[in-house]
Amino acid sequence: MSKHHVKQRAAKAATPGQPTEGPLTHEELQLSGRNHSMPLEALHDDITPAGLHYLLIHFDIPHVPADTWRLRLGGAVDHSLELSLEEIRARPAVTMPVTMECAGNGRSLLEPRPLSQPWVLGAVGTAEWTGTPLAPLLEETGLASDAVELVFTGADAGVQGGIEEPYARSLSLAEAMHPEVMLAYAMNGSPLPIQHGFPLRLLVPGWYGMASVKWLTSIEAVTSRFMGFQQAVAYHYLQGPDGPGLPVTHIRVRSLMVPPGIPDFFTRRRIVDSGPVMLHGRAWSGHGEVERVEVGIDGEWMPAHVDPPVGDFAWRSWSMVWVASPGEHVLRCRAMDTSGALQPTDQVWNYQGIGNNMAQRVEVTVR
Repeated sequence: MSKHHVKQRAAKAATPGQPTEGPLTHEELQLSGRNHSMPLEALHDDITPAGLHYLLIHFDIPHVPADTWRLRLGGAVDHSLELSLEEIRARPAVTMPVTMECAGNGRSLLEPRPLSQPWVLGAVGTAEWTGTPLAPLLEETGLASDAVELVFTGADAGVQGGIEEPYARSLSLAEAMHPEVMLAYAMNGSPLPIQHGFPLRLLVPGWYGMASVKWLTSIEAVTSRFMGFQQAVAYHYLQGPDGPGLPVTHIRVRSLMVPPGIPDFFTRRRIVDSGPVMLHGRAWSGHGEVERVEVGIDGEWMPAHVDPPVGDFAWRSWSMVWVASPGEHVLRCRAMDTSGALQPTDQVWNYQGIGNNMAQRVEVTVR
C-alpha cells in the first residue's frame, strides 16, 4: 500500500463521526480504556493522589530518557537556550496546589453525544505541582519585539483531523508571563509520573488541561499566530463541524458531590439510610473565586457551607446536612463564582462536547 493511501486511511480514521444518540462506539471504549477519571469519592481529599488524578493522553506516552532530554527555547528571541532537567531543577522553585480539569469533562452526558473521550464527571483532580516559574526564563531569552505567541511542543505525536503533528499549544506573551505559569517537574512531592508528563510539563493554572502540555521539549517564540490542530481546530466552542468558534481557555465554574451512601455495583445508583446525611464535595472555577454553592434536593435549592480554597487556583470544600426520608430522591449541586457565572441545570451543547458544566445529578434510594 502506498504512503498516500496510508495517509488517506489515517486521516479517515482520525475524523470522528457526527454526534450520536446511540451506544458507545468501539473507538470511544478504546479511548476510555487508555484514559481514566478521578473516582468521585476522591473529592474527600484536598490533594488528589497521583494515581487517582484524572489522566488524558492524546496519542502515545513517549519514552523520554531524563539523562538525554533537553528543553529548547528559541525562535524570535535574542538568546536561545537549551536546558537539562538538572539545570531547570536548580532554578528557583515554587509549589502550588492547582485544580486541573479536562475541557471534555461531562461530554458523555450531552445529547446527542459528541464522539471523543467519553468523560462522565471525573475528569478532574487537584495536585501539588512543583516547578520553576516560566516568566523569568522567558525574560532571560530576550523576547523579540515582534514576538506575539509562545508555542509549547510535547514529545508525543499522532494524527488527528487528518493532520500528523506533535501535540502543541500556544499562549500569548501576556498569558505566558503570568506569575503562576510554571514548568513543572514534580507532582505531590515526587518526580512527575511518566503518564503525567515526565520529565517536564507546562502548567497553566485556571485553564482547562489541554493548555498544560506534557513531555515538554521546546518553547518557541513566534511572530504570527500558531495554527496547529490542537490550537486552531480542536478545543473550540462551536455548534457545527465548521469553525472557527470561540477558543477554550479558562475553566468554567463547577461543583461536584461525593455520592452519598453506598453504590449498586452495576448502575452506581446510591443507597442511603434515612436520617441525617452529610453531603459534601468540591467547587472550583478558572474565571473567579467560588463564592457560593447550592444543593438541590428534589428540585429545592439550599445553601451549603463553603470552606476556604485549598489555594488560589485550587478547589474549595463545601458541605450540607440532609435529613433523608425514605423513598427515591434526586440530589444536585451547583456553584457560582465572583464573575457572576452560575452552573446551568441543563446542558450547554456544543459540537466538540467542551465545557459541559451542567449541575451534577445523583439519584438516591433512601431506605
